[in-house]
Amino acid sequence: MDKMNLTKHISSQFNEEIEQVRNHVMAMGGLIEQQLADALNAIASSDSDLARQVITNDLMVNDWELKIDHECTRIIAKRQPAASDLRLIMAIIKTISDLERIGDEAERIAKVALESFNSAQQDLLVNLDNMGRHVAQMLHDVLDAFARMDVEAALAVHREDKKVDREYEAITRQLMTYMMEDPRSIPKIMNVLWSARSMERIGDRCKNIAEYIVFLVKGKDVRHADDEKLEQDARS
Repeated sequence: MDKMNLTKHISSQFNEEIEQVRNHVMAMGGLIEQQLADALNAIASSDSDLARQVITNDLMVNDWELKIDHECTRIIAKRQPAASDLRLIMAIIKTISDLERIGDEAERIAKVALESFNSAQQDLLVNLDNMGRHVAQMLHDVLDAFARMDVEAALAVHREDKKVDREYEAITRQLMTYMMEDPRSIPKIMNVLWSARSMERIGDRCKNIAEYIVFLVKGKDVRHADDEKLEQDARS
């Protein structure tokens, strides 16, 4: 939070509460990063045990969201924060909601690893893996930007979302073609298609978190701004 030049609060306990919440957000983010990495590895290696572990661990993600949400509610009720402190709490509440949904998407991705694919269908999973690695990097970068309150890093993540959208469109066309050529594959390929959709949504969630960072640092709501306006507001 150094870049925001926040003044110390009169209550050192308030400082500790704020810092604890931020640390918990990063811990939740770290868990979700691992969940996504494990889901992708489960697909790449056809590891059903790892996939089941991801599915089971989603309960831990839900627990983190509830814990942090309760902490934020308690701080608002007890401390009545204003200005940058209130922005921080609001940004955290929005961020953990998106993180929890990323966790849900990781769980859906993991379920693909429970399917068995023939050699021809395995080739379709390669592009899925590439897209997965892309959104995993976005997640890592946006969490790093959140930790450092780095607007430029947040903007870089925001720009990556369009590339993910193009990857999703390309994979969708490829999968549709495959299903038309082999109708018997439709049930399994639909699962791959839904996984690609989950990855595209993870990109959207990372984009949202990038916008919350701009809101937190600059005090400007850029959720519905076009790219030019967003970059202008973030740098002004």
